[in-house]
Amino acid sequence: MLEDWQRRRATRRVKDGDGRPLQRFRWWQTGTRSLLSLHLPPADGGPGTYTVDVRHGGDADDGEVRARLYLDGRHRATSKLPAAFPVPGGAIEVAKSPFGLKRCHYVTDAGTVHQLTPDPRSAEGRRARLDRTSPNLSLWIGRVAVVALLAGLGLNLLQVAEPISRIPPVAASIGAFTSPVHLPVWLNVALGVAAALASMERAFRLQYHWLLDAGGN
Repeated sequence: MLEDWQRRRATRRVKDGDGRPLQRFRWWQTGTRSLLSLHLPPADGGPGTYTVDVRHGGDADDGEVRARLYLDGRHRATSKLPAAFPVPGGAIEVAKSPFGLKRCHYVTDAGTVHQLTPDPRSAEGRRARLDRTSPNLSLWIGRVAVVALLAGLGLNLLQVAEPISRIPPVAASIGAFTSPVHLPVWLNVALGVAAALASMERAFRLQYHWLLDAGGN
C-alpha cells in the first residue's frame, strides 16, 4: 500500500512535455547526464520506444533535477524526482541518489521490474559494457566498492558514537565511549574519497542501499 501511495504521489508530479526532440548524448556529458531507454511492443502499431533523460546538474532556471520522458525521440513528459511516468502496462520509476541514479525501472502492473537500458556512451552504459566484456573484473570492482562503503560506514558510526556517548544523560546510563580508531586527517580524507567513488560506481550500476550507500555521503 505504501508503494502504491508513493507511485500515485509521484504520478501527480508529471507535467506534459512540449514535443521537443531528444538531444543526442555527447561524450563530455559522461557522468553528468543519464540516458536510458525502454522499448515496449506497441499494441496498436504505434511508437513504443521510451527514453528517460536526467541532467544531474539540474535545470538552468532553478537548479532542480528533473527527469524527462521522450517517446520515440519527442518530449512527452517532465517530472521532479522521484518520478513515476505512466506508460502502457505499468510505469517507469526514476529516483536519484547524491551520486547519480539509484532507480530507473519499468514496473509492470503485475509487479515485474525491468531496468531500462542505458545509452552506451553514458557512464551507466560504459559500466554495463564492462560487466558484459569483463565480468570477473566487474565483480571485483563491485566487491571493492562494497568494502570501501563498509569502511566508511564503520568510521562514521565510530565518530558519531563518541560525542553522543559523552552527553551527560547518555554517559550516566551506559558510560562514555572512546573510539579505538584515531586516524590521521589525510587517511580520513582518503577513505572519504574512496567511499564517494564507491557510491558513484554503484550509482553507475543503479544499485543503492539506504544504509550501505549512506557511508559515501
